[in-house]
Amino acid sequence: MRGMNPQFSQFAASVTTEIAFDVLVAARRLKAAGKDVVELEIGDSPFPTATHAAEAGIQAIRDGHCRYGPSAGLSEFRAAAAEYVNEHYGLSVSAEHVVAGPGGKTFETLFCEAFLNPGDAALVFSPHFPTYGPNFARRGARMVLSPLRQEREFRPNLDDVRSFLDRERGAKAIFLNSPHNPTGGVATHDDLRELANLVRGRDVAVFSDEPYDQMVWNGRHRSLLAEPGMIDHCVAAYTFSKSFSMSGWRLGFSVSSPRIAERLSVLTNTMLSCVPPFAQHAGIAALKHDRAERDERMATFRRKVELLVDGLKHIDGVECLMPAGTFYVFPDVSAVCNRLGITSHGLALYLLEAADEKFGVACLGGECFGEAGHGFLRFSCAEPDDRIQQAVEFLPIAFAREDRVKEFLADRPKLRRSG
Repeated sequence: MRGMNPQFSQFAASVTTEIAFDVLVAARRLKAAGKDVVELEIGDSPFPTATHAAEAGIQAIRDGHCRYGPSAGLSEFRAAAAEYVNEHYGLSVSAEHVVAGPGGKTFETLFCEAFLNPGDAALVFSPHFPTYGPNFARRGARMVLSPLRQEREFRPNLDDVRSFLDRERGAKAIFLNSPHNPTGGVATHDDLRELANLVRGRDVAVFSDEPYDQMVWNGRHRSLLAEPGMIDHCVAAYTFSKSFSMSGWRLGFSVSSPRIAERLSVLTNTMLSCVPPFAQHAGIAALKHDRAERDERMATFRRKVELLVDGLKHIDGVECLMPAGTFYVFPDVSAVCNRLGITSHGLALYLLEAADEKFGVACLGGECFGEAGHGFLRFSCAEPDDRIQQAVEFLPIAFAREDRVKEFLADRPKLRRSG
C-alpha cells in the first residue's frame, strides 16, 4: 500500500533560492536555443582563476593534499589570511583569529548559529543579499529592515541602528555588507566609527560581510574590525571568489576574536568537517603572489562599471549613481516601470525573454533583494566592454516597445505594477 510522502519542514517548504541563479538558468536555456543574451545577472568574475592560485591548487592535488584537514583550516592558510588582512586593513590578528570556509556565504549560517536564539532580532540594511533571511529563519530569529536610500548613496542609516538597539525587543545582531550588494554603497569611516560606538559594550554581534573588499572605487576599503573593541563583537567574512576569480574553488575565511573563531571552528566541524586542503593551498598562493594580477583585474572592473554607468545615465527615465564599490550598478528605473505598468522584476524578465526575438539582456529586478529594491535593476559588469555597450544601446529600444510589454504582461499578470 502506498503511504503518504513525508512532509517537509516549514522552513524547507518556504525557503527559496537566489533569483540570480534562476535567471542564470533561464539565460543559459535561451542561449542554448540560439538567442543572443548579454549576461549581466550573475555576480561572477569573467576572468580565469588567478595564475599562481591555479598552479598551486593543481600541484597540491598532485602532492596528495586531498584528505581531511583541521576544521578551522590549515595553519599556514590561516596565517596567510591573517597577514593579508593585517597588511590591507590595519588589523593585528594571527592565525587563531581566522577560520577557513567554503566561500563567504557559509559564515552567515555559522554566525546565526553562534549568536541567535529563537525570537532574537537582527538588523539588516535593505536591499539585501537574499540568503540572509533564510539563515535567520533557520534559527527562528526575526529580521528587522533598515532601508538604504539612493539620495544617501546607499550608506547605512545609523539612526536606524540606534533605534534598533534601544527599542527592539531581543536586539542581538547587525548584518553589515560593505561594499554593498546590490547597491554598490560603501560605509564611510565615520559610519563605521559611529556603528562601533553604538555596539561597543552591548550583547550584540555584527556580521561584517566583505566579499567586495578589493572593489572600492574611491579611497580604500575599511573593515569594522579595525575599530577599537570590534574584534570581540564582529565576524568579518572574506572570499576568494571576486578578487581572485575563484568562485568555483569555494574558498573564503572569517576573522574574529579567538573566542569566536574557536566556536565557529566547532560549528564548522559539525557542518562540513573541513575545507579541501588543496583549495587552501591555492588560496595561500593567491594571497602571497597574485596581488598584482588582482589589482589589474580590479582596475578593469572599475572601467567596466564606469562604462555601464555612463551609458545608463543617458537613458530617459533612468537615474544612476556611480557605485562607491562592487562591480554592480543599481539604477532607479521606477519612471520606466510606472510608464509601462510593470514591476522592476518584471522589467528584468521582459528584457531577457520578450523585448526581442533574437537578443536579450539578463539582469535582476531590485525585488530580488527585498521590498526596498522595488523600482531598481541590478546589472553586473562581468561581460566584455562591447557586450556591455550592446546592452546599454538595447535598453531604450526595449523600453519603447510598449506593445511587447503589454503582450508580455498579458501572460504574467503578477508582474504588473500595482497602484
